[in-house]
Amino acid sequence: MVYFRLYPLRFSFVAREAVHFPEGKSGNLLRGAFGSIFRKIACVPECPGARECPMRGTCPYARMFEPAALDGGPSGLADWPRPFVFRATHLDGKTVPAGGTFSFDLNLFDMSNPAIAYFTLAFGQLAHEGLGPGRGLADLSSVEQLDERGKSIARIYDGNSFLLSDPPSPLQLNLAPVAERVERVVVRFVTPTELKSGQQLAERPDFGVLAARIRDRLSTLKECYDDGPLVMDFRGFGERAGQVRMTRCEMKRMDVRRRSSRTGQVHPIGGFVGEAEYEGELSEFVGFLKAAQWVGVGRQTVWGKGKVRVDEIG
Repeated sequence: MVYFRLYPLRFSFVAREAVHFPEGKSGNLLRGAFGSIFRKIACVPECPGARECPMRGTCPYARMFEPAALDGGPSGLADWPRPFVFRATHLDGKTVPAGGTFSFDLNLFDMSNPAIAYFTLAFGQLAHEGLGPGRGLADLSSVEQLDERGKSIARIYDGNSFLLSDPPSPLQLNLAPVAERVERVVVRFVTPTELKSGQQLAERPDFGVLAARIRDRLSTLKECYDDGPLVMDFRGFGERAGQVRMTRCEMKRMDVRRRSSRTGQVHPIGGFVGEAEYEGELSEFVGFLKAAQWVGVGRQTVWGKGKVRVDEIG
């Protein structure tokens, strides 16, 4: 069986003051503030930095935010992908009033050391210190694990204490070809997406490029944080994906920029959004497309970029 495992988590809050989330930047805001808090919680004050830390192989902060290859890592990959992605675009441009509730999801891919407790402590502390440009205060009210439909199946934290002594079982996604014949899919690119084709950024999501990037991301995450890379015919998969036709492409470019609070530099975090329709022999690829809904595809997925949704299968 070809599979991929993850912990889909939902963090829910109650606002004590108005909390504002900038348009197009909720995921980036959360990632940046979360990283700073996480480092304070996980690292000792005299730490020289994740790159030089002699304990970086076991340090939760280094493993989550500055993961680098140790012995046994993927060949030629010096910097590992971060083992999580935010799902917070529904908060873009919203202001939550005092007393209101809000939540966001975080999909965690580290199976060997999930560090769910560190995530919970960090988000609880972050809410107490304030979220958003106005630093509105909030309380972390719960942490829940979700199922494949996005429904809560286990409460991990109730706002006061942890309810489970051990991490719950992860969600396991089946990547094997589906039994039924599939000749058409519609994929919606929900958040700005950038796909590499060779050394260039692709102007549109041709299926061969899209499927290859999803395959590579799943395999790399699995090799870095689970039980090894995908066992499959990589070349044959890519060749068959290249035979699938794009029959409709309705895309627009979104230009979004972020300013690093650490360096002050401005970085582009845009990409294309829209919808594409594909036709061909697609049964082999449905599981990979569905998995991409959880892991994202392309560049800067940790901030929530590259979120896709499979709208139609026929």
